[in-house]
This record gives sequence, structure tokens and C-alpha cells, in this order.
Amino acid sequence: MNAFTPSLPDTKGRPENSSRTASRFPRLPLVMGLGLIGFTFVAILFGMKTGIGTMVNVYGQPAAIRDIVITGAHDTEITITDAQTGELIKNFAPTEGGFVRGSLRALSRMRLVAEMPETLPYRLIRWENGSVSLSDTATGERLYLNAFGPDNAAAYAEMLASRGNEKP
Repeated sequence: MNAFTPSLPDTKGRPENSSRTASRFPRLPLVMGLGLIGFTFVAILFGMKTGIGTMVNVYGQPAAIRDIVITGAHDTEITITDAQTGELIKNFAPTEGGFVRGSLRALSRMRLVAEMPETLPYRLIRWENGSVSLSDTATGERLYLNAFGPDNAAAYAEMLASRGNEKP
């Protein structure tokens, strides 16, 4: 025999027992997997029963909704009109409306990335709890404006107030 000849196991004098050489399924991973499934089931039941760890809608239902179209660039005059009626809501000179311009830049960038047209409306929503949000109907992005402070949220809330609080 040389180094390249495979060596065979020595079976002289011993009977071959195929049942001893067969591999068994490892029990530890099986028990751990069943334990994980059991823990998940118990955690779900606990969350459903106590409410801990569950998501709650703190905003409620929309109290007022208005679709708006914002035209203009961040360095020119910005015009905001009602998407349904075409009514002029507000004009911002180049030195006014800093928060409106900033949020417009953020949402415009998302539309540019998603390759969506700029002509689609944005949606202003006042929720039952008083929060105000600005949604992009093209990309689905939503900004909860109260997170930026009450003055910034009020800049958009007055656009809802100019129409009234009816729900379309």
C-alpha cells in the first residue's frame, strides 16, 4: 500500500451492525425548537390578555382631511392650493414658511427617489386626538407634524381650519 491507496476499516472478526451505525436525529435542537414555539404561544396569549406589548392606535380616526397641491421650489414662492377645488390656500414668499419649505424638500426628495410625479396631492389630516399629519399620496410617506413642535404643526393646521372640519 502506498499513501494514495484508501485504507478500509478493519472488520475482521466483528459482525457488521447497521443499526448501530445509523445516525439518530439530535434531540436537543428538537426540544429547543418546541420550547421556542411554546414560549411564542404563551407570549402572544399574555399580550392579548394584558395589552402589554401590543400596538395601540393613539391617533384615533381622522377628524379633518384635505388634499393639497404644493407648487414652487424651495428658493421661489410656494403656492398651496386645494387639490379638489383649486382654491388658493396660502402663498409663501421665498423668506417665509421655513418649516413648510423644509417638509416640502423632504417629501419631494422621496418622490424623486420613487420616481413619482410632483403633481400628485399631499394629504393633510387632523386626527381625533388633535395631532396633525402630512401624507404623501404618491409614496405613502407620512410626517406626524406634532413631533416637530406645536408651532410647526400649527403652520399646517391652519390650512385645515381654512376649509372647516368636515370630513370628505
